Amino acid sequence: MPDEAKPDIEIIWTFEAPREDVWREWTEPERFIAWYGGQGYAIARDQISMDVREGGKWTAVMRGPEDHVIQWDGEYIEVDEPEKLAFTISDQPGEDVYDLCTVVLADLGGKRTEMRFTQAGGHMPAESYRRAEQGWSGFFIRIAERLQTTGGNT
Repeated sequence: MPDEAKPDIEIIWTFEAPREDVWREWTEPERFIAWYGGQGYAIARDQISMDVREGGKWTAVMRGPEDHVIQWDGEYIEVDEPEKLAFTISDQPGEDVYDLCTVVLADLGGKRTEMRFTQAGGHMPAESYRRAEQGWSGFFIRIAERLQTTGGNT
């Protein structure tokens, strides 16, 4: 299991939305597939499974340009709605190579939520973690745009 004490990625983000709405972006498949992906990559609704409970599994098949396919999978390690979600993640099915992602949501009042996101594992070169951090930041911009546009409703 990765060392959560030394994250390879740490991002703190403030959303102009209630904590419960941000939580649903992470835990409801229809919402998750609306922001997870980018640069021509997407997940079809029938290509994702999320059993959001401790010990539950998640999988997603992301398709991109030139028929490039990325298969994601992992397990939910901690589910404390709507405050904390910890899950493993890998794009190498069949391998025992997982990072641990942790999402901690703090209610700031006034329909504002601070999200502290970390990814730890040390399985990739530093440059790969820098690219992954940029990718996550792009995802979080999409969450913020979705929550602003929909008011938390999809």
